[in-house]
Amino acid sequence: MSPRSRVTGVACALALSVIAVPSAAAAGEPPAAQHLEGTVDDGATPWVADVPAGWNGTVLLYGHGYRPSFAPIPNTPENAPDDETRQALLDRGYALVGSSYERSGWTLDTAAEDQLQTLDAFSAAVGQPSRVLAVGTSMGGLVTGQLAELPGTPIDGALPTCGLVHGGVDLLNYQLDGAHAIAQLLVPAGTDVRLADYGGDLAAVNAAAGTLTDAVLAAQDDPAGRARIALAAALYHLPRWAEGQPEPARRDHEAQVDAQVAQFSTALGFTYPARVDIETTVGGNPSWNAGVDYRALLRHADERVQVEALYRAAGLDLDADLARLTETAAVTPDEGALQRAYATSELTGDLQVPVLSLHTTHDVLAPVQVEEEYAETVRQAGATGLLRQAFVHRLGHCAFTPAELVASVEALDQRVATGRWGAAADPRRLDAAAERLGLGASEILPRYRPAEWLGDRGGLFGRPRY
Repeated sequence: MSPRSRVTGVACALALSVIAVPSAAAAGEPPAAQHLEGTVDDGATPWVADVPAGWNGTVLLYGHGYRPSFAPIPNTPENAPDDETRQALLDRGYALVGSSYERSGWTLDTAAEDQLQTLDAFSAAVGQPSRVLAVGTSMGGLVTGQLAELPGTPIDGALPTCGLVHGGVDLLNYQLDGAHAIAQLLVPAGTDVRLADYGGDLAAVNAAAGTLTDAVLAAQDDPAGRARIALAAALYHLPRWAEGQPEPARRDHEAQVDAQVAQFSTALGFTYPARVDIETTVGGNPSWNAGVDYRALLRHADERVQVEALYRAAGLDLDADLARLTETAAVTPDEGALQRAYATSELTGDLQVPVLSLHTTHDVLAPVQVEEEYAETVRQAGATGLLRQAFVHRLGHCAFTPAELVASVEALDQRVATGRWGAAADPRRLDAAAERLGLGASEILPRYRPAEWLGDRGGLFGRPRY
């Protein structure tokens, strides 16, 4: 089912049970809190909701992040990113609802519809909300982005956080670029590394990820190897900061490489195997690098100065390595899979409702540069007035404090209620509002602009012929 299709009513999809329902409130008292659980998709997709006493009429429709089909993570419904944020939102009168999606893995073909059916089920059980705000985490941020573009959408505003708002095609393309650089410049000669089109073979993609990771680790003590690690990391959009290390100074290129080495273990060990889920969903490989000019890519990279400095220090010819990457780039997509990936997971930027996006500045799983691509897509669609973006100076994927999340929800709610942004989503005001909540620190930056997104095959130098 297309995520942009819409069910008519919920009778055919709804199976509802309500648990822990308190007795009815006395006359004149606000309704008591409720916890509800149910299913949609003829029982295939569970959902969960919490309604506070004194509900303010606004529902937050929550989309959770990616759960690999190959990992032992229960496919349970969630209606908030964490327990502390859940309670803080309930304390402020918001009702929370979210589904599990119908399966684990890359579910962009069905997840938006699962969320819409869940909202219908909630409304049937509790009553029609006065406002609906969609909130999403990571892959759920992309689902939230889909809901914000749906003509006639039942949501009134959207808050994608740490969202994969570049879509599935760009997601695999930028990872392919970084993996291609490792395979060509760091993997020992004569070692064959398959970079795409795994046909559902998880063992094969894990073997490839292991070979690539081993090559990075083997090269980390050699100046030439470190320069090439930095080039591959730039293409992979890896943060130059890692857990357990202080944030390196802007010109401390060696410390930045140390961080990138550490980040590659996460990037290749988690994100690359996830390719199997995406390829399985769309029926083939939707990514390519044939025809990509890697010189052009590096010219736009935020890490270009670091890469050039390390190549000079190692006495390496950067132009020669970039030419090698361009000449050996030969991966082509399955056209059917490419079109299905575009149709099910690419955003158009044609916003129907206000959107406030939130992202950390150092995110290994959803690089902050995706927000540059998202803003460009929205601008090209003529919807810039509906979009605001805020950035948190922090290392980590979706590493937001409850203060930052609650303040962002309230800013979006104010935009929907008043019909204009005003100062609510101004980053400086947003940070101050978060600090006043008493829910932890806030590091929302007063001014920040993410660097160019390198996975945009069409935007940088035109879609290549392959």
